Amino acid sequence: MIGLSANDDQELGGEWQFLVEIESYLVPDDGCIPNNGKLPLLIYREAIAPRSLGEQRARTLEALFKGNGWGAAWVDGIYDYHHYHSTAHEVPGLARGWAKVQFGDPQGLIAELTAGDVIAIPAGVGHCRLAEDDLMVVGAYPQGQDWDVCRPTMEDREKALENIPRVPLPKLDPVFGEDGVLTQCWTD
Repeated sequence: MIGLSANDDQELGGEWQFLVEIESYLVPDDGCIPNNGKLPLLIYREAIAPRSLGEQRARTLEALFKGNGWGAAWVDGIYDYHHYHSTAHEVPGLARGWAKVQFGDPQGLIAELTAGDVIAIPAGVGHCRLAEDDLMVVGAYPQGQDWDVCRPTMEDREKALENIPRVPLPKLDPVFGEDGVLTQCWTD
C-alpha cells in the first residue's frame, strides 16, 4: 500500500490536502481470462474527497480523468458478469454508492469499493460487479484507446492474447498525472 498526498480543487473550489492510499495487485492469467501479470491493478482509496456529493463527485472524476489524458468518459455502473478489455486500459471511479467487485477470474480478488475510490484496470484484467448499492461510476480510457468487451471464452482469449501486448501505456496517471504511481509501475 502506498500513500500519496493529493490536492483536490478541480470542482470543489478550494485547495486542501488529503491522503490517498493505493493498493497494487498483479492478477495472473487463469487460463481463460488473460488478466495481466505485468501491469498491476491499482486501487486508489478515497481519491476524490469524501465530502463532495455524488453528482459533484462525478463531474470532478470526469474533469480529473480528462485533465490527465483519460477521455471517452461514461457514467453508468459496472457489468454484473465477468468481462475484460483487450484493446484498452480502463479507469472507473465511484461517484456514488458502494460496490463489491471481483477482479481477475471467478476465484479472484474481491474488493469492496466506496464513493471516491478509483481503479486503474490494465488491459486483460477481468472484472465483475458482485453487489452494489446506489452505484454511480464514471469511467474513462487513455487518449486514443478504443475499448472492446471480451468474455471468458477461448475465442475471446485468443483475440485478447494478440491485442493486449499492443495496448500502449498511458502517458499519465489518471489521478496524479505525471507524478503518479501508475506511470512509475506501468512500464515496458
